[in-house]
Amino acid sequence: MRTGIFLFGGVEMDDVGAGPPAPTERRFSQKEMWQATERIIDMGVLSDSLGFDSFWLTEHHFQYEGYEVIPNGILIGAILAERTERIRIGMAFNIVPQWHPLKLAEDFATLHNISGGRGILGVGRGTVPREAEVMGSRVGSFDNPDQAAADDFNRRHFDEGMQVIRMALDQETFSFHGEVFDFPPPGIPDRGGFVDELTLVPRPLYPYEVWQAITSPPTLQQVPRWGWGGVFWNNHHSFVKTRWEQFAEIYEEAHSRPLARGEHRQLVLCTCVDDTHEAAIESVRDGHDEFWKFLGPYGWSKGYMGPDGKPARAGLIPTLEESIDQKTWVVGTAEEVAETIAWYDSLIGLENLLLFPAMPGDSYAEVDEQLNRIAEDVMPLL
Repeated sequence: MRTGIFLFGGVEMDDVGAGPPAPTERRFSQKEMWQATERIIDMGVLSDSLGFDSFWLTEHHFQYEGYEVIPNGILIGAILAERTERIRIGMAFNIVPQWHPLKLAEDFATLHNISGGRGILGVGRGTVPREAEVMGSRVGSFDNPDQAAADDFNRRHFDEGMQVIRMALDQETFSFHGEVFDFPPPGIPDRGGFVDELTLVPRPLYPYEVWQAITSPPTLQQVPRWGWGGVFWNNHHSFVKTRWEQFAEIYEEAHSRPLARGEHRQLVLCTCVDDTHEAAIESVRDGHDEFWKFLGPYGWSKGYMGPDGKPARAGLIPTLEESIDQKTWVVGTAEEVAETIAWYDSLIGLENLLLFPAMPGDSYAEVDEQLNRIAEDVMPLL
């Protein structure tokens, strides 16, 4: 089992929980946000020293509230590559419609090569209208009144962007002419001739993996057909099993070979480890509630199961007890956390596991402790 660590990367907070303040009422200084960035890098170095397989960052913009302060995980990943020895470095996720696709391809290839082949290309479509609308795209967020039209444009933008990125990374020369992108556009003069194809510099010197979050039925159909890895997070355990198996069926149909146990699929689990079950519950409750106060309006709970056995309504704000019951949050002693991970392994076959051990607002001293508890107390039990 390859086990990685995923952090939102936010500012330490002393007022997290289900009640006030509202997320948009907080405003942190540039100094506080940069201090968080430095500590995030420290956590990547620690994860390397503790023997984790991978360390994943995320991409977000304009979040003065301090939840996610890394706008460019590839850039921070390059810093990590110079400070670490073996850990792989991924993004969960680069928001493709918010990038020029050729810039994303160039930057990823640079990270991948400078790290000796340790880069992981994690890609997504985005969830936050504030970011997408400003960065040149749209997004079908739950709180976007133009949700359907925005989602349609976002999908076309993403699909063409990824076609461009893969061609640029994988082919010596390429051209692409679609509805959204036109590379190279016609009529560009170049030393007595015209440009009709391009070559990306640099291109990857090592094989690389592509992973995308599985968040909707269309994505579940598309990702295995394209041959990428699928990331499953915040889904009721029965939904995980069903979608995990559907992914394998679609992959086999598209590529004429069955997937090996757990191949091309990764599970994300939110975790908190403490000396007793009760201490872990007390420790994580406020951070859990802050997580959902922050992300509930974007529709992140649609992978939960509602009372009728169907996906929960968008906008649900679950309690910690509900999250534990859904098995999206794994909270307790090292033995309890290991037992639930082993249960998932027997249910679906875990070859790729990504742990989310830091809730919004947690101090980095707490994150450090959680990383050590997982590495020293949980992993030996698996």
